[in-house]
Amino acid sequence: MPKIGMLLVKIIATCLALLSFAETTSAQRVVPTPEHPPMVSKQFDTDKETLYAAFSSNKRGPSPEQQDRAYRTAKEYVRLYGGEEDNYVKEAREFVAFFEREVKQYEVYKTYSAKNYTKSFELGRPLLKTNADDFLILGILAEAGYDNAVAGNATLNEETIGYLRHAIQLLEARKVVKFDPFKSFDAANGYLNLALGWFLKDKSPVEAAAAFTKAAQPKTPYARDPLLYYRLGVALLKGEFAQLSNEYNEKFGAQRASAEQAEMFARITHVGERAIDAFARSLALSDPRNAGSNAGSTQLTPEFRAKVLEQLTALYKGLHNDSDAGLQELLATVLSKPPPP
Repeated sequence: MPKIGMLLVKIIATCLALLSFAETTSAQRVVPTPEHPPMVSKQFDTDKETLYAAFSSNKRGPSPEQQDRAYRTAKEYVRLYGGEEDNYVKEAREFVAFFEREVKQYEVYKTYSAKNYTKSFELGRPLLKTNADDFLILGILAEAGYDNAVAGNATLNEETIGYLRHAIQLLEARKVVKFDPFKSFDAANGYLNLALGWFLKDKSPVEAAAAFTKAAQPKTPYARDPLLYYRLGVALLKGEFAQLSNEYNEKFGAQRASAEQAEMFARITHVGERAIDAFARSLALSDPRNAGSNAGSTQLTPEFRAKVLEQLTALYKGLHNDSDAGLQELLATVLSKPPPP
């Protein structure tokens, strides 16, 4: 999965090393002479201006060393002049808070990279308590929780689902400006919905189908993932298709045809056609003979593809008067048209 930019990683890693040394650097001071003793207030203002100038100059610098000097200078500035609460103090205080949060964010990322997922959550929770909308931390913990679950550990699942939901809400409300740890809006939207669908596919297949549908949008990295489309098809059948079918049988099983019955049957058929389309896309995208396939994403074994084809054929015949006429044409052309709404 896309991670934090390499420049940010380099800057934070260097700053962490620099912060391990004693903070002994101080700003240059104007040295008075016996002939020209300074006024106390004038000397105070000069020291303050010099220290702020050092902070401001280093803050604009791109190197890790300059950012570290800016942090240490800002921290000293706040210590000496924090009681004044002017714009300069406010700027220095905000930079200190920003820098220290970035260091903590990097620690969360570092533990995730080391696959210490429990530690990532321990470090990330306090950051989300102070800023629940920290998209970077939400994204890292979403990745950590998903990888942890895929590895067979379910202890973080419910917490991860909460982070996934909130991160998706922020994206959909257009409240995210920087999409780290993902490359873009579409990359973030695709991954977060894919992961949410995976967590919900058994406990809430209707919601899982909605999430998989969002993950498969044309601009996401998963738009041509055959496994995603297979999971979408299964979620549609286990969720809305099963619910509507049960309701249909209870309401109209022993009744004569009616407009209401026809309407519900049409809804069931539409969901079934969506599942058929999803299974067909899964097969077409995983077919190595298909020039439009995406063999670089998820590999499906021949045995798995045979089972998908068996499921697709049974569903197709069930919705087409027990006939598979047109199925091969569907498989040949499904990638040339958009999925049904």
